[in-house]
Amino acid sequence: MPNYTGDAALAQTEFSVDRALSHVKNISKEPHGVGFAGHKRAMSYVIGALNKMGLQTTTQEGYTAGDWGNLSKATNIIAKIKGTSSGKALVLMSHYDSSPHSSYGASDAGSGVATILESVRAFLAKDQQPKNDIIILISDAEELGLNGADLFVKQHPWAKDVGLVLNFEARGSGGPSYMLIETNRGNGKLIEEFTKAVPQYPVANSLAYSIYKMLPNDTDLTVFREDGDIEGFNFAFIDDHYDYHTALDTYERLDRNSLAHQGSYLMPLLMHFGNTDLTNLKSLNDYVYFSIPLFKLVSYPFEWIWPMFALAVIAFVALLVLGFKKGVLDAKSIAKGFLPMLIVLLVNGTFGYLSWTALKWWYPWYQDMLHGFTYNGHTYIFAFAMFALAVCFFVYNRFKKTTTPNLLIAPTLIWLVICGLVAHYLGGASFFIIPVFGVLAALLVTINQKNPSPFLLLFLGLPAIFICAPLIKMFPVGLGLKMMVAATIFTSLLYFLLLPLFGLSKHKLRFAVLSLFLYIVFSIGAHLNSDYSEERPKPSSLLYVYNADNDSAQWATYDNVLVEWNSQYLSGGKKPEAKTESNKTISSKYSTGFTFVADAPKKQLNHPDVSITRDTTINEVRAISLCIAPERNINRLEVFSNDVVIKKASVNGIALSDSFLKNRRYGKLITHYVTDNHYTEIELEIDKNEKLELTLYEASNDLLSNSQFSVPERPGNSIPMPFVLNDAILITKTIQFE
Repeated sequence: MPNYTGDAALAQTEFSVDRALSHVKNISKEPHGVGFAGHKRAMSYVIGALNKMGLQTTTQEGYTAGDWGNLSKATNIIAKIKGTSSGKALVLMSHYDSSPHSSYGASDAGSGVATILESVRAFLAKDQQPKNDIIILISDAEELGLNGADLFVKQHPWAKDVGLVLNFEARGSGGPSYMLIETNRGNGKLIEEFTKAVPQYPVANSLAYSIYKMLPNDTDLTVFREDGDIEGFNFAFIDDHYDYHTALDTYERLDRNSLAHQGSYLMPLLMHFGNTDLTNLKSLNDYVYFSIPLFKLVSYPFEWIWPMFALAVIAFVALLVLGFKKGVLDAKSIAKGFLPMLIVLLVNGTFGYLSWTALKWWYPWYQDMLHGFTYNGHTYIFAFAMFALAVCFFVYNRFKKTTTPNLLIAPTLIWLVICGLVAHYLGGASFFIIPVFGVLAALLVTINQKNPSPFLLLFLGLPAIFICAPLIKMFPVGLGLKMMVAATIFTSLLYFLLLPLFGLSKHKLRFAVLSLFLYIVFSIGAHLNSDYSEERPKPSSLLYVYNADNDSAQWATYDNVLVEWNSQYLSGGKKPEAKTESNKTISSKYSTGFTFVADAPKKQLNHPDVSITRDTTINEVRAISLCIAPERNINRLEVFSNDVVIKKASVNGIALSDSFLKNRRYGKLITHYVTDNHYTEIELEIDKNEKLELTLYEASNDLLSNSQFSVPERPGNSIPMPFVLNDAILITKTIQFE
């Protein structure tokens, strides 16, 4: 990664982190989710910044519901740098809305917007007209369901001219920016052109997109790929995951090196793809690729996967024959070599698998960090890796009478099995064969030499270190500490690849003790930083839920461990016997439900006005239309139905997709993120014999500011819980159609 130093004095034709930071600071002054006051101010700032560069800036506004059933009015910000040819256009994209309702959006995705604004400014300062049109698309409502991108791809006339998209994102506030390809076909041409652009700090591998697809969210680029068949690159940093979508996503916490890394991608790619034929990027061929020091991005065709695997198997068999012929290998010792390998994998795999469950039991407030990465998460990763290493050293020390070549056969075989499986099921991970060639070379050395050079064995182990070591951190950072098992298993697998080097040492027990000592030290360090404070605030939640059907009110929370701030409303933190029906219906990213409820005083709240404008039956189909108008300032309306088959549905004139209607979770019909207190008009078609029941959840995020309530501000050691409806006044109401 680049190392940030103050660079405000850089030439105007260069990307300056300091100049980009000024954009981040202005965009992230306040939360600016769709429908919130800060949203329009953020939009005005971005438009002003583009106009200041002399670009003609327009907006595209309209309703869209995307594929998630999340309706919102998106306002995209669009500008164009005109090219000299009539070929396909290059799109530079990020989104300016923050996650509702408390995130300041400095990293996600103020950093992406700032990267584009500063790169475009530097590009224009070069005074070189590109060959291709360059479209700057600062999209809206990404956080609600990729709505702005959906609006652009389906309705903007420029969408048909797009040949490639560069999208800048963040899923945390720091760490390296990973390059992730999105394509419907092969990635061959994209990798070739990316390599030609020569970005200085590429961090990428062909496994990363598979990991990205495991994450519970997509990006705007996904819409371009799925709905427009348009290729693209995502660039996103994912570390410091605890800041993601929270009130901690601020200008101060954004890692400057991560912002510099984003700029180091965009500047060369902008110059390259601004002048490259973008009509010739589709390919039927896939490439395996990975980044490594000195060589930057290494790639080779998928066609090489099985030949390379076959070569490794042949080499392994040849080495077995050679070892037996020379009397270095014997069957009994090889069989013994399987025992330490299996013990290591069993112990470390079990320890890693149970670790997150154990941590949540020991520190129950960890359950309230819904993304599963704690403030001391990096310390846990290091500690558990040290534990896994201690197990490796200790177990293999017990087998020190078995020679290294005999011990090495079992780990080499398990690595060949892994490579064979990924070659068949997950071709993008087939670069694992590279370090296997290193260990095969080391096996050859140990068969032929009793005292091989440790420097030679270290050299042969470098591919393993450079390729496998980053994965120890990447999995739990990207997918949460529930994936700590990946860290302990990859630590074990890396040890196996370095076994020729470690086999030379007569001090494995000392290394085991040292590793165990480091595990204890870092575990203590994690424990000392496990509580919450102003530097490590605990997520908390509180809602006021009024049921208009039975005229009752409750306080509710999603917290497993209450803080003093919300426990005063929830019977001193005692868990009630019953939960509200809302527990099964209110949308949340991780299907999080209420954990505590308590009776609350009834307040005079204006209920939503529901007008049924149509209810007719034609040819066995019942058509119903209704309009739901808020009678107070709201941010969100959710509508759920009972278990009926809905043939067709549209909201504010936007048809909901058939795939969404067939796969509705918990009966969700629509979530409308409301702008300017707009109404929600719903049209439905059902079978005439169905009895329809709709449940409305009308929410405003003003619990702490509403004059009817006296809920105090949170203390400094707590922040609003992300990913759930929070700090809200919620009215529920049921409508029945007989």
